[in-house]
Amino acid sequence: MKSIISDLHLKFAEKTWKETFQLVRRCMDKPKDSSRPCVPLLRSLERLQEVVNVSSLNTMRSRLEMIAKQQGMGFHITEATCYLTADMFYLEVVLLLCGGVEEVKVAPHGGSPVPSESFFQLLRLKQFTEFALKLADLFTQYNIPGDNDQKLKLFASLQFLGKDLEQISLLPCVPIDSAQGDMINNGRVGCLIAGKADCPLSIQFYSTPTDGMKTSDLQEEMTDREMVVQAAMVTVDVSDVPHKLQTASVIQQPPQLDPQGYPVLLPLSEMPSEMLPACFHLKLQPAIPMMCSFVDKLRQITGVVMPDVDLQWAALPKLLMSSSPSAKIHMETFDGQDAIFTTPLPGSVMHSYILPGAAWEVPAQRGTVVDSIPFTHPAHVPALLELLRHQCVVNTLLRSCMTSQCTGTGSVCDQHFEVRPESDISCSVTFQGPHTDSLVVLLVNVSDSHQITCTLFGAEIGDPSMDENLSTIMKKSMSIPLALRTLYLKLEEITPAPLSASPEATTEAENDQSASTTTAASDTNGAFTTFSQNAALPEDDLSLSGSACYANSDKSELLPEINTSPAVSPYPFAPGGVFSHWMTNNGHLSELI
Repeated sequence: MKSIISDLHLKFAEKTWKETFQLVRRCMDKPKDSSRPCVPLLRSLERLQEVVNVSSLNTMRSRLEMIAKQQGMGFHITEATCYLTADMFYLEVVLLLCGGVEEVKVAPHGGSPVPSESFFQLLRLKQFTEFALKLADLFTQYNIPGDNDQKLKLFASLQFLGKDLEQISLLPCVPIDSAQGDMINNGRVGCLIAGKADCPLSIQFYSTPTDGMKTSDLQEEMTDREMVVQAAMVTVDVSDVPHKLQTASVIQQPPQLDPQGYPVLLPLSEMPSEMLPACFHLKLQPAIPMMCSFVDKLRQITGVVMPDVDLQWAALPKLLMSSSPSAKIHMETFDGQDAIFTTPLPGSVMHSYILPGAAWEVPAQRGTVVDSIPFTHPAHVPALLELLRHQCVVNTLLRSCMTSQCTGTGSVCDQHFEVRPESDISCSVTFQGPHTDSLVVLLVNVSDSHQITCTLFGAEIGDPSMDENLSTIMKKSMSIPLALRTLYLKLEEITPAPLSASPEATTEAENDQSASTTTAASDTNGAFTTFSQNAALPEDDLSLSGSACYANSDKSELLPEINTSPAVSPYPFAPGGVFSHWMTNNGHLSELI
């Protein structure tokens, strides 16, 4: 074998790149199975073209031919014009002798070729990767299965759907500061990019809000976060069960408006429609990790079954880590174990966040990654998008606690926090208050995509507006660490540091403790000391709530006291620490509030 390889190296050492290309193409034109190209030859041609500069008509033809074959499209040449063809559309590329591009046109089925500026610019700049991606989206849009008659019916139905969605998108939406954010996050069908000959119908429906990020610290933090615009491409695809699809617009002309000012969408039973073995799809870009309860709501909205066999269930944090490009960690570290992350913040502050595996692995907190949502009527789209936005807000908040650095409990951080699920739309964040041994809990509840409420337990701030201020910060920053940094600084301001005691006082206190049980009470500044096991708390005194903290009497009920006899570590999340010791005896927030 070594001798054969050596002979081949010698044989082709003096061959030109042109001759090598021709040889590979000849081999590809004669595969053993004409329906499947030879994969090794295909990879060889791809690698050859990546290293060769496109500077002639022939090399540009070869590059376009390779891209067409990668997409499963046909390729034809007439003089200086190349045609990349599919069943429902084709691309016409006019080339120059130097390898440049003179014009690019796209022709949908039954339509005349229309110049495409976007495809032209990509080829003119020789951005072949971007060109291939855009072509793949267009191919997906037009790749309608079935015979010719069925393809035409489904294509016409998809066009009626697009026109109805476009008409809905022109309606007013809830105003906010940013015009683009207004359309994406608040538009009834998001920011709709109307389908054209060279552009598939797509919807941008969620982006991380940045309004209110005015300080340099917050802007610095946002530069390190993933700013992703969530989108969905609208397509039609076959299904095992026939569905009734529209063959005309479901919006009457002139439109009849409901009390909210939206056009009335007629049911398919009152409009021209036809039973077809297909349904519309929202192809999510990128796919979205979703809780099982949210997946059930998707089914309730559309009435279309999403096969469970296609859904792989796992803990939501694990799904978020695997779908985040920046989370370069091993997924198996979360299975049945606690995941700990360090999050750097402005001002050289380091936070540590722990997500207990036992709490997130319960069946009610499991989710799956959804990449496509089937539906059958334009009226489903606004409700689906609002539900997807809701899940995206939950995911964004949880992702803000996750970084690419996964650490152990021995890492040196300024503050430590534990994030536990309380429901499918809420979580609690527990941490040790500054200058005290007491624990504080922040309950974060995401009622919908536009409503985030924070409720603080265990900190005697005396400011009833604190919950509202935290909710505002959380909504604007979409970051749990940023909100907690603000909260911790506030607690440091109002909680005095403990005074150093004299040796005589310390000795006297130790003697008193050994002779009798310990008693404690809260001072006016919210600093807390420890109650004895046998001491009875008065009904009007402060009580514990949340995951292990004292709270205002209007936010919690009186809870069993903490057994403080064993010594505990001041490190809240370490084995034997304050938090783990309390949790062993008292449970977690959802069982107590």
